[in-house]
Amino acid sequence: MTQSAPNLALKALADFWADMGLEEARALARPLAASSAPARRPGPTPERAPGGPRPPPKKLASNPIADARRIASAAKTLGELRTAIERFDGCPLKAAAKNTVVCDGAFDAQVMIIGEAPGGEEDTMGLPFVGRAGKLLDKMLGTIGLSRQTNVYITNLIYWRPPGNRDPSPAEMQVCAPLLARQIELKAPKLLLTAGKFATQAMLGTEDGIMRLRGRKLRFTQESLPQPIPCVPLLHPAYLLRRPEDKAKAWDDLRTVAAICDELRIERGPAL
Repeated sequence: MTQSAPNLALKALADFWADMGLEEARALARPLAASSAPARRPGPTPERAPGGPRPPPKKLASNPIADARRIASAAKTLGELRTAIERFDGCPLKAAAKNTVVCDGAFDAQVMIIGEAPGGEEDTMGLPFVGRAGKLLDKMLGTIGLSRQTNVYITNLIYWRPPGNRDPSPAEMQVCAPLLARQIELKAPKLLLTAGKFATQAMLGTEDGIMRLRGRKLRFTQESLPQPIPCVPLLHPAYLLRRPEDKAKAWDDLRTVAAICDELRIERGPAL
């Protein structure tokens, strides 16, 4: 029995976040692992002389996930981590990408937005959310006094554009997960916003749809953080470009974000 790509991606991230201490992912990983286990079929038993030597284990030339964890833990500041990610060659997507797209916004911002992956314009410019969807995101944030110039920091699950703007694969997400975890640890934001279904499910370890999760004050936990971070899922601006009739829902969610910012004493500028 095969699993869909979203389920495989979710299982991959659930496994990693469970290792990092995400409580929801621990509970999620068990049923996902059970449902994804392939049915066993009887087959011939390999012949090996009784007591004979076992074949030596295969050795990998490199372990990109271990390399990502190593460079992530070595970075002491967001600037150091950004440079380390730009030099990192462990993700195959980098070979076809024009740029490594790490982050944009204010390093001292208390609001952190996490999207899915760079698109074509982001790949060209080397910054997240700079295309049509990015311009809409800026307008959305501006209506509640948030801006990447002053009080918002933006990043993605992965840092290189997938071909054809496809969803990131489980392997690509696993490689980048230690780098994102370290970004969150160094950033220590007061509020997380996830843009769209894919980023929301990956970060919160859930299969619930974005329409069920949007605008809700949820919790993101990570072992290296002193306490959970409030997290509000948002409709992705690219979705809103396709479905402008849902902009009223997005406005309701933004008002929730504004109220949470005030509750957490996150400074907002004047609304547009």
